[in-house]
Amino acid sequence: MKITYYLEVISSWCYWSEPAWAELKRRYEGRVSFDWKIAKMTAADWPVSRAQCEWFYRRSGTVMRSPFMLNSGWYEPYPTGSYPAASFVAEAARDFGFTGDEIRLALTHAADREGRKVGQMGEAIAVAVQASGGKLDPVKLRLAAESHAVAARIETSTREFFAHQINQRPAFVIEDEIGDKAVFSGLVRIEPLAATIDAMLTDTAAYASFKAHFGGPPAA
Repeated sequence: MKITYYLEVISSWCYWSEPAWAELKRRYEGRVSFDWKIAKMTAADWPVSRAQCEWFYRRSGTVMRSPFMLNSGWYEPYPTGSYPAASFVAEAARDFGFTGDEIRLALTHAADREGRKVGQMGEAIAVAVQASGGKLDPVKLRLAAESHAVAARIETSTREFFAHQINQRPAFVIEDEIGDKAVFSGLVRIEPLAATIDAMLTDTAAYASFKAHFGGPPAA
């Protein structure tokens, strides 16, 4: 079984989903394969002003009963209406062995809690290098983040996201070996995800038990 988490690094709702993602990885370690992919937000998905960004943060923060408000300091007008640097740097870090969550989580924290302007490539690189304990080379990381290869990977994962007929991040796609698939878009709490994974694990175990007793289906 595998679960794919589609996200945008600066997204506030993706920030709120991280505790659920971490708990799922702990709870189902060794039984479920976990991966994350970038699903770029469109220009229309981003706030148009810092005041609007803070309004969204007040809404999401109260929905999540958060004792703190997210930091809008990262916001600044951007020519194309998007903030690609943080997500591109997180994706590029994979090329240097950082395939887990540590780099993208550091970038998320830098933006949403500290208000650092990780929409700028230089700032995003600085955060990533620090999070790596100096193992990431800033020059090589920047070259990778600005490369056609990384851009192509992000375009591919973004198309995959939209191919599921969804438009809300975070999104979770859960698939098992018997062909079942569950898609959650916009949900940030663990309960529906865990319940679905448990049900799918039960079904796959039942299929395996049946096969052990009766083998595969008879030939036509």
